[in-house]
Amino acid sequence: MYYFAAYALKVILSLFGRVKVFQKEKVPESGRYIIACTHSGWVDILWLGVSMLPTKIHYMAKKELFQSGPLKWLMKKLNAFPVDRENPGPSTIKVPRKLLKEGKVIGIFPSGTRTTNQVPLKRGAVTIAAYSNVPIIPAAYTGPNNFKELIKFKKPKIIFGDPIYLSKDVSRREAMDEMMEVMNEKLYTLQSKIEGK
Repeated sequence: MYYFAAYALKVILSLFGRVKVFQKEKVPESGRYIIACTHSGWVDILWLGVSMLPTKIHYMAKKELFQSGPLKWLMKKLNAFPVDRENPGPSTIKVPRKLLKEGKVIGIFPSGTRTTNQVPLKRGAVTIAAYSNVPIIPAAYTGPNNFKELIKFKKPKIIFGDPIYLSKDVSRREAMDEMMEVMNEKLYTLQSKIEGK
C-alpha cells in the first residue's frame, strides 16, 4: 500500500511541478536513521516521502489525525504512527525506537507544527536518536504548502544535509544538548540555502 500510494502521489504532484532534490547523496543508502525536516504545510510531508523513494519513511504524526476512521486507515497504510504532542511521555519514543531497531527510517518534523518562522525545536528527534544510537539527517523544504499554492505551480525543492551523530566524548545529556544545537543550526542553514536556490 505504501508504494502504491507514494508512487501515485508522485505522479499527481508532478502534474504541478517536479520536486528538485539537492544533496541526496548525503542520505545513507541503507541503515537506520531519522530524517528531521522543516515543516511549513501538509505538502512538504508528501514531497519528502516522494523524494526518498524507494526508501519508506515512517512518520511521527499528531494523534488527532488518527481519530476518524478513513483518515486513521490511510495514515496507518502510509506507515504513520500517532504521538500525543500535548502530553509526551516515555511511551512516545517506544514506537520509533522499535521501528529503528528493525532497520526502518523515521520522519520527524522537529518544529512540532507547521510554521514559516524559526521556532524552538522539540527534542523528540534528538531523544530518539540518542537512545537508538542512530544519526539524524537534516532536511529543508521550500515550495507549495497548500492546494492553492500547488495550482500556482510554485516549485518544490528539498535539500539534505550531512548526518548528525551523537558525540561519544561527553555524557549523554551533554551530547544530546550538543546534538540539539547542531540540528537547529543545520536546519536553519539548509532552509536559508534552499530558499536561495
